[in-house]
Amino acid sequence: MREVGGPADLEACFAVRREVFVEEQGVPADEEFDAYDETAAHLLAVRADGVPLGTGRLLYGADATAKTGADASVGSLGRLAVSRAARGLGVGAALVRAIEETARARGLAAVDLHAQTRALGFYERLGYVVYGPEFPDAGIPHRAVRRAL
Repeated sequence: MREVGGPADLEACFAVRREVFVEEQGVPADEEFDAYDETAAHLLAVRADGVPLGTGRLLYGADATAKTGADASVGSLGRLAVSRAARGLGVGAALVRAIEETARARGLAAVDLHAQTRALGFYERLGYVVYGPEFPDAGIPHRAVRRAL
């Protein structure tokens, strides 16, 4: 698990997101990839031989405030994706914890995210609390969740 350090790592993150969100879930590519990709902290999980297994990103500061109720002390976890071959191995939970550590290192007090409704149990097991109504994002039902750090 590592924070992305260059273009090759970032492209590996994008490849996992393309596989999971665009190809598997049918999210339009122009919605999946956005301007926040330029400023976010991206994390990448790789197998021992370097094959990418999963990714996620953290928005913080001004980028996060639109997603967190204008609270600059809260980061926004997003674009969490684990390749089909790596599911069930704990990669997703490890990525969430690594993103939380990245948020702590940036002085944030909590992490917020918009979770696909079908994944709520996963986030609740990691200590996230659901709030607010269900809403669509890229045609997929979501709920907001938050965890204090």
